[in-house]
Amino acid sequence: MASTTDLGHRPSRSVLVGGLHLADRLFKGVTGFAAVFVVLIVGGLFYQLIWRAWPAITANGFSFIWSTDWNPSQGIFGAGAFLVGTALTSVAALILATAVAVLVALYLVEVAPSRVSRPVSYMVELLAAIPSVVYGLWGIYVLGGFIQSTLGPMLTHTLGLFIPFFDGTPRVTGLLSAIVVLTIMIIPTVMAVSRDVIAAVPGSQREAILALGATRWETIRIAVLPYARSGILGGAILGLARAVGETLAVTLVIGNRVSIPHTIFDPTYTMASVIANQFQEAEGATHRAALMEVALLLLCVTFLINVVARLLVWRVTKGQRSVVIE
Repeated sequence: MASTTDLGHRPSRSVLVGGLHLADRLFKGVTGFAAVFVVLIVGGLFYQLIWRAWPAITANGFSFIWSTDWNPSQGIFGAGAFLVGTALTSVAALILATAVAVLVALYLVEVAPSRVSRPVSYMVELLAAIPSVVYGLWGIYVLGGFIQSTLGPMLTHTLGLFIPFFDGTPRVTGLLSAIVVLTIMIIPTVMAVSRDVIAAVPGSQREAILALGATRWETIRIAVLPYARSGILGGAILGLARAVGETLAVTLVIGNRVSIPHTIFDPTYTMASVIANQFQEAEGATHRAALMEVALLLLCVTFLINVVARLLVWRVTKGQRSVVIE
């Protein structure tokens, strides 16, 4: 019978392979394959879109980016109007949604009691679960009529007097309808991230500022917002990425006309909406290749947005770390 000492010195049954346990090597291999697989997916998307869009790329050249002529029957293609429509709708929706979402997040974290903040948080997050087609139908039958009869005339009679961009004929479908729908759709994303980041601000910072005699607003301005700005920026960029790629809801409410909008009520196209609206009815291989080139351009824009977002967040975070160290 083996003694207690012998039992305590029995060698481990784990198999060592090259200095690592077999389970560790398997785990390292599986996680490494998953990381490489994601990179391959992104690379495959770029490769497939470039390959299928190559006839349009060689035919149109770089003028495809800034040209506003789009006439499939004559084989003329330019994505300039789609780029402008995408930029106007996405940036305007981002500004409005970020302002509202940050205010809501501050109220839920800094002002509202828990019995109020929890149900309100659930209701705001519920907006993200609504299908985009529902937003589109609501935009046509409810929001569009309100813009045409009430909001549109109010804007033309006030802002339109000294800002030409707001001087136009209010329509049910158009740029303003798309901006409002996108704003509502991306509010939950920006709000959820902002709320979590603001809630993560150390309570000692708030207590220190309050102990010096600061008001609630001064506490938020001095101690909370500077600490949370990198997270708020990241949430805003996530909302921008969704706004740029949103398809169905925007297609239903934007009006779908190939032109650069001169007023906020004019119909236009985004890159995502023109693909969804014309791909099934493409008039030939050249038209289909041009739509693939629009898709490639949309992918590049989304990729650049995420790269810029990471750089901005890294810069802000680095600045915060340097302040803490000092």
